[in-house]
Amino acid sequence: MSFFQEAHEEMGPGKRLIIFILRLMLMIATPLIAFAVLYAGFLFLRAGDAPKWVITLVAVVWGVGGVAALYWIFNWILEQFPDRWRSRLLPFLFVGPALAILAWYLAFPVARTFYISLFNKNGPAPENFVGLANYVAVFTDRLMREAFRNNIFFWMLMGVPLTVGFGLVVAALADRSQYERTAKALIFLPMAISFVGAGVIWNFVYEARPADAPQIGLLNAIVVALGGQPRAWPAYTGIAPFNNVFLVVILIWLQVGFAMVIFSAAIKGIPDEIIEAARVDGATELQIFFKIMIPYISTTIITVTTTITIFTLKVFDVVWVMTGGQYGTEVIATQFYRQSFVARNAGYGSAIAIVLLIAVIPVMIYNLRQFREQRGFK
Repeated sequence: MSFFQEAHEEMGPGKRLIIFILRLMLMIATPLIAFAVLYAGFLFLRAGDAPKWVITLVAVVWGVGGVAALYWIFNWILEQFPDRWRSRLLPFLFVGPALAILAWYLAFPVARTFYISLFNKNGPAPENFVGLANYVAVFTDRLMREAFRNNIFFWMLMGVPLTVGFGLVVAALADRSQYERTAKALIFLPMAISFVGAGVIWNFVYEARPADAPQIGLLNAIVVALGGQPRAWPAYTGIAPFNNVFLVVILIWLQVGFAMVIFSAAIKGIPDEIIEAARVDGATELQIFFKIMIPYISTTIITVTTTITIFTLKVFDVVWVMTGGQYGTEVIATQFYRQSFVARNAGYGSAIAIVLLIAVIPVMIYNLRQFREQRGFK
């Protein structure tokens, strides 16, 4: 029993009121002082006038020690409450800071972005208010229609099934190979490469030289060896919009390893008795794959599919490095970047960002429901 609880039981009504007021003031003052100290440390770090070793030391002490101090202070405050209230409020002590950070760095920027999207390129001001005109432009502009087509048809409807399909097949085959670890390591290796790095690598793969010069790009070397003409394939408008396929290949190369690892773990969770019973009953390996493995890990397949779908809706790095969004390869994210940071049209760029967020939310909600069904969280 805390000091305040003992005082509450031993004192009369008047003194209890005084104790309650003192407790309330203490509870308000203590976190305010703690936040003031943390804010002072933030100002000191932002100024950056002190020697680097001092700034480093303060950052470590302020960052780690400050967070620990905040938890200790709030835990001490909660201990002054009766047991019934303490058990109700304790979870919020640990979840609260994370929710506050999410609100400040996610919810507030989203609200601010939506607010900016209601104005023209000159920024928030009463005379610059255009309402939903930017959103109308998002769905009527030619380049935005091209971006929607590419994101939906090529990246989502083509890239996602191929990535998931290859990942599933590789996981099933590697699971039966004596070189399973080596094969999985090699296939997973591209996941260690950044998307920008992958774009640079595949730029060399697609490198085109004049027909009479030696080809250093792998793809064009093969094309020339077969009697064809070398092309800068991602930038070749003669096959547009199917030049997007050469960019989608990079997505598959990068993400198959991710899908393979998740599927492999799910396949290993299938009881051996089920597989053996199917074989005893005369089932072929293809029947086991399609009628036992796939139904058994169907929730995992859905989770991986939705995860990669979210990525394809937000894809940017690969397209920007390879083509800059030109030659019919625009996607939603490249249009957002172009309008916000090249054309300096913050209102239109913000509208694109909000549309992209709205497009991702349904897939994300579905993904969270799948996690809940798998008891990933409650």
